[in-house]
Amino acid sequence: MRSGSLASVRLCSPPTCSVMHRQGLVDTAIEHLMIRKDFHSAFDTCEKGLDSLAASDAQDETCSRYGDLKEALCIVGIQALAELNQWQDVFPWVLQHYGETEKIPAKIMQLCILLYTKVAEQSAMQESVRSWLRCFSNMSQSGFSSVAELYILHVLLPLDQTAEAEELLEDEVGQVAFTEDQRQTALTIMKSHGAKAEPLSHPNTQPDPVEAEMVFKPQGSLARRLNAIMKLLYRGLSMASIIVSSHSLRRVVMLLFLLYLILVRMDPALPFAYPWILRLYGLFQQMRNAMFGPYYRVFS
Repeated sequence: MRSGSLASVRLCSPPTCSVMHRQGLVDTAIEHLMIRKDFHSAFDTCEKGLDSLAASDAQDETCSRYGDLKEALCIVGIQALAELNQWQDVFPWVLQHYGETEKIPAKIMQLCILLYTKVAEQSAMQESVRSWLRCFSNMSQSGFSSVAELYILHVLLPLDQTAEAEELLEDEVGQVAFTEDQRQTALTIMKSHGAKAEPLSHPNTQPDPVEAEMVFKPQGSLARRLNAIMKLLYRGLSMASIIVSSHSLRRVVMLLFLLYLILVRMDPALPFAYPWILRLYGLFQQMRNAMFGPYYRVFS
C-alpha cells in the first residue's frame, strides 16, 4: 500500500514547464543548418519555434529555459540568414522578436557585431549597440564586458570614432565593463590605431597582441566542462549492455559530431558555439536518462 501511494505521489508531481517541448525545434534547426546545409529550412524552423514561444502564456515565460531556448533559436536563425547572404535582415529580424534593442541578450549582440563587422557594415550597428550599453539593466549581464570590447575594437576604432571610445572608457559603461588595467590597455590600442591610420574600408577584425590582452577568454572552464562530458559519455557507453536502437544511435552520432565541431572546428568562447553547446548538453541528458533511467526507477 505504501509503494502504491509513493507511485501516486510521483505520478501527481507537477510537470516541467511546457517550453521544454520546443527543444526539439532547436535540434531540428541545428540539424538543417549543420548537417543537411538546408539553410531555408533551418531559418523556417527557428521562426516556427520563436512564434511558438511568443504564443506561450505568462507562466511559461517565467521558466528558466524560456530565455535560453529563445536565444538559441535566434542564434541559429542568425547563422542561417548569414549563410543565405541575407545579413542585412539579421538585426531587424532579431529586433522583431525582442521588441526593443535593450532587451536583446548579450550573446546575440556580440554575434550581430561580429557579423556586421565581417561584411564591413559595422556602422549599421553603432547606434543600437550604443543604446544597449547605456541601458542600466544590461550592465548586470555576464556578456556586458564582451559587448563593450567588441564595440570598441570592431565598431568605433574601424570607424575612427576614437573620441567616443575614450568617452565610453571614462563613463559608467567603462567603469562597469573594464578594470583599470584594461582601460589603460584600451587607450594604448587607440593610440596605436591612430598612428597606423588604417583605411575605413578594411577594418582590422583580428586584434593585435595588445588587444588580445583586453579580450575576455573563458575557454578554460568551457574546455574542462566539455572534457568532463566526454569522460562521462565514454563511461556511459561502456556500461550500456543493451543494443542501441536506431533512434538512439542517431543521437550518439549527432553528439559525437557536435563534440568534434565544438572542440576542433570552433572556439567555445565565441557566441557561435552557444547553440551547439546547448544541444550537446541536451543530448547528453537524453542519453543518460535512456541508459540509466530504468535503474533509477527500480531502486527508487
